[in-house]
Amino acid sequence: MFRRRTPVLLTAALLVGGLAGCSTPAPAPTAAPPTPPKATTPAPRVPAGTAPAEAFAVGVRQLKLNRGGDRPLPVTLWYPARGDAGAAAQRDATVATGRFPVVAFSHGLDGRPADYQALLTRWAAAGFVVAAPTFPHTGKGTDGSVLDVLNQPADVSYVLDKVLALDARAGDPLRGRLATDRVAAAGHSAGGVTTIGLFTTGRDERLRAGVVLAGTGLGVGTAFAGTAAPQLFVHGRADEVVDYAAGKAAYDAVPWPKAMLSLPRGDHGRALLGDGAALRVVSDTTIEFLRWSLYGDEAAKGRLPASAARGDIATLDDRL
Repeated sequence: MFRRRTPVLLTAALLVGGLAGCSTPAPAPTAAPPTPPKATTPAPRVPAGTAPAEAFAVGVRQLKLNRGGDRPLPVTLWYPARGDAGAAAQRDATVATGRFPVVAFSHGLDGRPADYQALLTRWAAAGFVVAAPTFPHTGKGTDGSVLDVLNQPADVSYVLDKVLALDARAGDPLRGRLATDRVAAAGHSAGGVTTIGLFTTGRDERLRAGVVLAGTGLGVGTAFAGTAAPQLFVHGRADEVVDYAAGKAAYDAVPWPKAMLSLPRGDHGRALLGDGAALRVVSDTTIEFLRWSLYGDEAAKGRLPASAARGDIATLDDRL
């Protein structure tokens, strides 16, 4: 490992520079990322369908996972539930009837899933099960090891292994409720890096789509590979942490159907994921994208431009 000191230090410099202000540098990742497959094949579209029209109540539960025994990965699950739509998420609420696509969500440096609750509970209310791990070295209150981001795509794949297995586990509340063939990955900032990594160096072929919020390809590259999967990028032009141009460069490298939602006054997080009009645009646009890419809902794809066109809040480059 020490013989590769120069590439490791270069990767460290890129990651620290690209995600400055979120964390501090730390030791190299436990293993070099694998070389992704070179072939890119057309995406087998999910069967045409219709996403739920009604909003669900939202339930929440916790899973205690640990990859390899030394990478604790507590997971917050938000899911469609029975009850009053619009109410606060209820712990261990009864799961709604249906089979729901799964979205794995990755937080940013020094973050936690709860930081994104306003967005992720909207996804759950729209008919998606959201699985959001807290990473062992980049989560809030950890050692802030920025290079450990390179290990996180494998963490997400492990989380998906365990969450999707709940669909067949006797006695689990989610048994028979997960559309295990309709899976997406999403993430913000360092979680956006993680998400890009799931389509490049750590390609997970189960993924049908990706949502990258204020992300960059630094560290994981932009050699998108494997079966084509539509991508939605979201980035603020006033981002003070991950430069808009870096996110745009990763978006430009995507060889598959894609769209980019740009927020002219959006910064790295507050305007992007905080309360208010920007959150509504991000929420509505990401939901319509997920309805199309995971439910096969063509009407949702047709609504994407309208969901993004809210005055001067956002613009949409639509290449889907």
